[in-house]
Amino acid sequence: MAHFHPGSLVLAACFAVLGCSKQASPEPSQPSEVKPVSMPAAATTAAPGSAKIGSPAPDFELPDTDGNKVRLSSHRGKPVVLEWFNPECPFVKKSHGKGSLVDTAARQIQAGVTWLAINSGAPGKQGHGVEKNRAARASFSMNHPVLLDEEGIVGKAYGASRTPHMFVIDEKGVLVYAGAVDNSPDGEGESPSDGRLVNYVDAAIADLRAGRPVATPETEAYGCSVKYR
Repeated sequence: MAHFHPGSLVLAACFAVLGCSKQASPEPSQPSEVKPVSMPAAATTAAPGSAKIGSPAPDFELPDTDGNKVRLSSHRGKPVVLEWFNPECPFVKKSHGKGSLVDTAARQIQAGVTWLAINSGAPGKQGHGVEKNRAARASFSMNHPVLLDEEGIVGKAYGASRTPHMFVIDEKGVLVYAGAVDNSPDGEGESPSDGRLVNYVDAAIADLRAGRPVATPETEAYGCSVKYR
């Protein structure tokens, strides 16, 4: 009887079962490269109409006419004025041409206030477009930026309905005034019938500086309708 070495049995089994085909060990699979998807940041996450007097002002980030991103919360620590803007609105033209907006922004900026104009007009609407707003800044001698809110998200969060529509935010980020720039509803900055012109933005900031509550926290804005989508 023939004698088989145990190793021969193993070798035979290998041929019978596996065919002993010599294959290269597969290299470990390399994980496919996952490229991050850049999602555009929302202008604000605040719901429409969420801005309330006495509550934190909704934060937002918007581009200016040069493409620079401006975030409201980065100006925390000093008062901020938001001015809803449309360079082709007759009331805006009057206010910036001879009314209360001729010099209010310049004076307040010099005193340490941040002033931001916001255009919530949609594409194709009156006053929309980078070049129109750049030209208006130069024409009105505006030293503050015009932010572009084409989707109207920020405007709707604040409930901005008119141009101009003004909002004053205190050093802690709390909304303390919303309404008209003054009590001259023709936009010309002239004294009304009672003979006393009141610049509500100036008054609100004066109250803040004096450490007292804003005496007139809300008025009815006048002007053109905001040209939302």
